[in-house]
Amino acid sequence: MTSKTIANGILRALAILLGVFLLGYFILKIQSVIIYIIIAAILSLIARPIIIFLRRKLKFPNTIAVVTTMLLFLGIITGVIILFIPLITEQGKSLSLLQVDELQQNIQNIFNQIISYFSTRGIDVLNELKNIDFVSQFEAIPNLLNYVLGTVGSLSVGLFSILFISFFFMKDSHLLKNGVMTIIPNGTETRFSKSLETINNLLSRYFIGLIFQISILFILYTIVLLIFGINNAVVIAFLCALLNLIPYVGPLIGAVIMLFLSMTSNIGQDFQTEILPTTIYVMIGYFIAQLVDNFVSQPVIFSKTTKSHPLEIFLIIIIGGLLFGIVGMITAVPLYTALKVILKEFLSENKIVKSLTKHI
Repeated sequence: MTSKTIANGILRALAILLGVFLLGYFILKIQSVIIYIIIAAILSLIARPIIIFLRRKLKFPNTIAVVTTMLLFLGIITGVIILFIPLITEQGKSLSLLQVDELQQNIQNIFNQIISYFSTRGIDVLNELKNIDFVSQFEAIPNLLNYVLGTVGSLSVGLFSILFISFFFMKDSHLLKNGVMTIIPNGTETRFSKSLETINNLLSRYFIGLIFQISILFILYTIVLLIFGINNAVVIAFLCALLNLIPYVGPLIGAVIMLFLSMTSNIGQDFQTEILPTTIYVMIGYFIAQLVDNFVSQPVIFSKTTKSHPLEIFLIIIIGGLLFGIVGMITAVPLYTALKVILKEFLSENKIVKSLTKHI
């Protein structure tokens, strides 16, 4: 091997490393655009059955069907924003700079009542916490709210971008498919095209199944909160139901939010006779709704939409979480579903693949 060959090999390796670095840097810089495309693709998959229904059953032209579906989505987004206004307004008043002292006093009163409640029952553990000022950090909350308001402009740009991309994905259903096919090796286009069609059908059903799951939880949470007279019950129920899109972690976050908002909803009332019993009953209702979701809704919906066994779904979500955190947990099921379809198309004779994909 000559020195020229070695030098060329080194230069080629350096060029490859440089190319990988530049590609990674480029992807990092346009990550927001990639996120927009992914969200738009998900929206187009959710909209796919609606557009097909409008075109085939109601005989809408394709463009009119897409515009109608987009208006439906915009109506839903607007409704959600309007739904959250009362809760945001109420919490904003409590957390505003002019009322931080009042909020601190209310929280401190609840904390003192908690300590008094446990002390009368001979529990001395909380006595060490009497002098801890838990509410001192509330001074930073208004700054957080100001930061959130400062991001509204960026969110507006993102929303417009997502809707714009979604429109063309919905209008030309083959646009995303053609983009993927450009990077597929020659000779496999037909088989991969067939796989993409199956993936589109399964993922459309999966995302619609998620909507049904969230809707069931939303109804159950709303009933529980209305029974116990919690303020802004519909908004709190919707927020906690939406958090269930994050498997396993989301329900825990939702429990904390419902616990906090249930207690603050009764600020000013007696802790022992009003706040504590109401909060306990609300949390019991919350966990009953979670049991219904975990043992009834999820197994039925996921097994029907992804053609996977509930145990498969559980293991895949856990593995995704261990490897990539919350993002991995959210994306584990759709990615696993797509992988199963591709494996069935290209490795259909493999014993393991045949076992995993027998229902697809």
